[in-house]
Amino acid sequence: MLHGVGGGHLSFSPQLEAFASAGYRAVAWDMPGYGYSAPVEPFTFMGLAKRCIELIEALQCDDVSLLGHSMGGMVAQEVALRRPDLVKRLVLCGTSAGFARRSDGTVATDWAQRFVSDRTAALDAGQGMAKLAEQLVPAMVGPQAEAEGVRVAVHCLSEVPESTYRRALECITTFDRQAALSHLSMPVLLVGGSHDRVAPPAAMRQMAKAVPRGRYEEIDGAGHLMHLETPEAFNACVLSFLREPVHGAHTGLQ
Repeated sequence: MLHGVGGGHLSFSPQLEAFASAGYRAVAWDMPGYGYSAPVEPFTFMGLAKRCIELIEALQCDDVSLLGHSMGGMVAQEVALRRPDLVKRLVLCGTSAGFARRSDGTVATDWAQRFVSDRTAALDAGQGMAKLAEQLVPAMVGPQAEAEGVRVAVHCLSEVPESTYRRALECITTFDRQAALSHLSMPVLLVGGSHDRVAPPAAMRQMAKAVPRGRYEEIDGAGHLMHLETPEAFNACVLSFLREPVHGAHTGLQ
């Protein structure tokens, strides 16, 4: 399980318990620069994917289901495209195949700059990560968000080092794998929140259509942090997907 910009391994606490209880070996990482993980240089999607691949190989599993949320979903796409032999199933939650990219592949520069500035405003004003978390998290969740999930989300974001947070935001603006979605050969579940304004349902549905074996499921009443906001509905959706049989060969894309 790969978290987003404001996460950490603790952001998957509800999934670690539920998936382990269902008989799976549940693993949630700290992305380089987060929690207990050392930074990576350069801080790029290629570098992050390399570190994730090293983790998967160290776990010595031959039946890996990779789940990525938001930025973690971008890392998951990169891993699955570079090493499809390692990933049997892919779950992409509240994410995108190309940050601030229009359908013709060009960058929506103004939107991208506004996205980053909105998410660093508190830091630029000298207020720190804790204050930023208190401001950002409530704006990202939907009307059905559980209070405990919101609390965990605020805690996780407040614990992210400011330098790592800024670098992660800069990294996100470089991501573009839209043209490669057709090369994802494994079964892919795309999960969106009906009230997600960061990765809107319409964009997630369009992304699912571009994946040969992709399908979209929506969590009603959830925002961008659906795995924490409505964990029971989210877990049920993912577990149902994981139980489905997998057929078909893998192909690679560099």
